[in-house]
Amino acid sequence: TGSNFMVATPLCYEVNSSCSRTLHSFGIQLAIYMSCAMGMLLTVLGNLMVVIAVSHFNTLHTPTNFLLLSLALADLLLGIMVLPFSTIRSVESCWYFGDDFCRLHTFLDTVFCLTSIFHLCFISIDRHYAICDPLLYPTKFTIRMACVYIVIGWGVPMIYTFVLLYTNAIEEGLGHFLQDMPCVGRCQLLFNKLWGWLNFPVFFFPCLIMITLYVKIFIVANRQARQISNMNKSAGCGLHLGASKRERKAAKTLDTMVDCLLNFITPPVLFDVFIWFAYFNSACNPLIYVFSYRWFRKAVKLILTRSIFDSGTSTVDLYQE
Repeated sequence: TGSNFMVATPLCYEVNSSCSRTLHSFGIQLAIYMSCAMGMLLTVLGNLMVVIAVSHFNTLHTPTNFLLLSLALADLLLGIMVLPFSTIRSVESCWYFGDDFCRLHTFLDTVFCLTSIFHLCFISIDRHYAICDPLLYPTKFTIRMACVYIVIGWGVPMIYTFVLLYTNAIEEGLGHFLQDMPCVGRCQLLFNKLWGWLNFPVFFFPCLIMITLYVKIFIVANRQARQISNMNKSAGCGLHLGASKRERKAAKTLDTMVDCLLNFITPPVLFDVFIWFAYFNSACNPLIYVFSYRWFRKAVKLILTRSIFDSGTSTVDLYQE
């Protein structure tokens, strides 16, 4: 009789300060969960293949492949320790695992992402020396140098992220935003403007190096190809295409930068889009190896047929035609 009925907004928690929850139909939820599960499976199995291949076969124990091994390990751990919880957060639009685990999840997520960016940058340096300075390459990029890069690639992200998340660096200067921050049930990093500007070069400077080096590699490789009677004309193309995929890692932090500059108004849906855009790259790297490296395809075949358990397979020459 003229009464106005208010539709209750679904909440993550039954408290006044709870975040609202976006409801999806069962069919949409199932489709998203299945897509994320396939992505996680591809990420874990693909990078696990890289880890097993480089670890098992002696002919793959080169400086470049050790970098690939370390990169694959970071992407593998991302798929196992981060993606399952990120999937639930994205589909349910709520964080159900508490503040402490939110901080730990964000720590692991940031460490693995930043580690991948550093490794991709180091791999571009390695490829630059191999293509542009091949005579001095064996003396410049040794096993020892690869180990130094790996230590830097893991150590710097861990220290940086620990300071970022487990000290008062974030909270300082953030007080006037806290009362406006939405609610309970949202695991989304808060950065003040100072940390936003510090994050920008940390994530994007390695990508700038990658772009610059791969452009140079592309130019040099094509010039070399023309000099060798038009043989291997596309020598630099694969590297260039691979580089275009690798820059996606940096896209993940773009949302954080926008948050800092626009006073944290980025919608959660857009936040998830940027994050999953970056996660997709972790699954892409092994696919790039499948299409680019014959040795990887041979190694995967030996792994899937369980031939690696036969005696002497560790000494198989995967580079032999």
